[in-house]
Amino acid sequence: MKVSSNKAIDVYKYYRDLLTDLYGLEESSSLMAILFDHFVALKRHEILSGSARRISESELLKIHFACKELLKQRPIQYIIGTAWFYGEAFKVTEAVLIPRQETEELCDWIIKDSNAAYKKEPGLSILDIGTGSGCIAITLKKNIKNASVSALDISAEALKVARENAASLNVDINFLEADILKNDQWPVGHFDIIVSNPPYVRELEKELMKPNVLDHEPHLALFVDNDAPLVFYEAIARFALKSLTENGKLYFEINESLENEMKLLLETLGFSQLEFKKDMNNKFRMVRCSLKNQNKKTSKK
Repeated sequence: MKVSSNKAIDVYKYYRDLLTDLYGLEESSSLMAILFDHFVALKRHEILSGSARRISESELLKIHFACKELLKQRPIQYIIGTAWFYGEAFKVTEAVLIPRQETEELCDWIIKDSNAAYKKEPGLSILDIGTGSGCIAITLKKNIKNASVSALDISAEALKVARENAASLNVDINFLEADILKNDQWPVGHFDIIVSNPPYVRELEKELMKPNVLDHEPHLALFVDNDAPLVFYEAIARFALKSLTENGKLYFEINESLENEMKLLLETLGFSQLEFKKDMNNKFRMVRCSLKNQNKKTSKK
């Protein structure tokens, strides 16, 4: 290591500059701020003031090895083991996807719908399919009054992470290990809300993805065959046909390139009141529908 001193400002600038060719100055600065906050418990303004304490050799080594991982384009969330989602810190490992902003927006839609429309006791019954880190299920449980939440995933390793997140965030979730593509493993019961962010990236879209995603995040949770891009949506929608309560709602995060195909699938299966919603990047990334046999026009925001 060639850091000129162990002053926080010198360490910060050295590794920020080391990362800049790959990430650019702004992102490198943000990455270093995250590492210092996590490993050294110093905020960026404390470092840049020049008055921050010197950092220890063990802290310097943690920063050093974290930056080596960043240079390999390993996501910082996996390096520090934490991702923030809807104001809460979630544990993440390479067994689960890193929670995304658009998924926060999906949760926010469900929370606002639910708290505005449902007043019944003891509360809504909700199922999250493909829960991963548990971010959707846990967020809904924490923000929808009296909700009863179940969460399903095929991956035992993902469920281990999700259970740890539920415990650390002090919520009670019913976790299920099952393959939603096999109807003999479908959960028993009825749900007011079914939500899923299933695998939806087609193999042909791999070339558009950055190495930090392609080389590190679980392909099981990302990719589908080019010839069957809606395989999970169809299975979940068919499950919802038998498992949604009267006036229950089905929510999906979707591939922005497959909006028309999603509309055709859901309407063909008998869903109505379809509403496709744009995310903050002005892309159609979410859909809500129900079995209520009214107003079959598709609306958009």
